[in-house]
Amino acid sequence: MVLASQLVGTLVALVLALVRGETAPSATDIGWSVAGGLAGGIGISALYQGLAVGRMGIVAPITGVIAALIPVAAGIALEGLPAPLVLLGIGLAFVAVVLVSRVTDEGGGPSGVGLALVAGVAIGALGVAIAQLSDGRVFGPLTVLRATEAVLIGAIVVVGRRAWRPDRGLWPALAGVGIMDMAGNGAFILAVQAGSLAVAAVLSSLYPVTTVVLATIVLRERVTRSHAVGIALAVAAIVCIAAGSS
Repeated sequence: MVLASQLVGTLVALVLALVRGETAPSATDIGWSVAGGLAGGIGISALYQGLAVGRMGIVAPITGVIAALIPVAAGIALEGLPAPLVLLGIGLAFVAVVLVSRVTDEGGGPSGVGLALVAGVAIGALGVAIAQLSDGRVFGPLTVLRATEAVLIGAIVVVGRRAWRPDRGLWPALAGVGIMDMAGNGAFILAVQAGSLAVAAVLSSLYPVTTVVLATIVLRERVTRSHAVGIALAVAAIVCIAAGSS
């Protein structure tokens, strides 16, 4: 399923690069795109494996916080400290990610901390690599990045001898996942090029909030107290970051 969605994302990114008339990526951009693709492929594979064999209530928040912390730290190191109100928003966002990612998980067995750490570091490295792309180039480098992820995940499928043919009925959903995932990466690139890496990284890390809200609306799942507090803190974080960045 991951391989199929990556292939769809690669194709859509290539089409958009041609439609947009982007020039061919430079050697530097290709290098950063390949590095980002390798990091992204490792990250998503470790995350899914951690969720499968570990405890979701541990794996999800650890991955989310580390994946946000690394590009935020890199952004502050490269671009300097943002305004105090933005720093407050960043702090609130980290707390929100932990609260919203919490899952009722009272079972025993492996915790999956090791895989969560690998996933968080790799996904965080992906964000840093994306931030190094040249201004004005979005979908060309993204095509290289997606293709690299597809090749890496394809190799994992072959070496692990895992099933790779999804049911035909799943293809519309897989296409949607690939398109939305690619769109998210493209939006992140544009956000970094237009503003601060630290701000773009922490705002994009709030995606679990959307997941919880949609699960409540579409799947009628119950919002726990920690989820509600996390959503409220996420809104406060966005307000602080927006006000401090204006």
